[in-house]
Amino acid sequence: MTERRLEPGRLVVASHNKGKLKEINELLEPFGFDVVSAGDLGLPEPVEDGETFEANAEIKALAAAKASGLPALADDSGFCVNALMGDPGVYSARWAGPGKDFSVAMQKVEDKLQALGATDRGCYFVAVLCVAWPDGHTQFYRGEVHGDAVWPPRGLEGFGYDPMFLPEGFDRTFGEMDQASKQRLADGTALSHRAKAFDLFKSECL
Repeated sequence: MTERRLEPGRLVVASHNKGKLKEINELLEPFGFDVVSAGDLGLPEPVEDGETFEANAEIKALAAAKASGLPALADDSGFCVNALMGDPGVYSARWAGPGKDFSVAMQKVEDKLQALGATDRGCYFVAVLCVAWPDGHTQFYRGEVHGDAVWPPRGLEGFGYDPMFLPEGFDRTFGEMDQASKQRLADGTALSHRAKAFDLFKSECL
């Protein structure tokens, strides 16, 4: 299928997550888009019943594009722990419960690792961006960042599982990094999973 380019103009970010919205808005800001969120448009959150990050990103992007008549960008991301066979994965948000309390989710990860007696603390974040057009065309961009799950969690920055994620080669968790440090290294190289996915999106779609 032919890859399309997005022209500057109005773009719906298909998310109701304030942390994700802030990151995506900052990434898109230099490219001349008039960004509006699905929440700003009063669009309902679709049921995310896909079994992969790609499937869930597509569900959100297509729902927003078709409801708004505008191109839409959606992100689906999650925290994957090697010793837990990739869990919580696509269910990362659900582990935080109805109150979306990620201290509960992080404790659940740690409890499961302790119950297994796991010595492998390896884990990674995944982000998949899907851009969709109202006619149903979709394109995908995936980024990953690997590291270790630390306990107790460290830092008050970021969101989600950031305080327990120590990226490879660093002595600070994502929860101890400000937004700019989390996204990119000093030389501009992408660090976070979302920044890596965005770099692919930028090079192929913008």
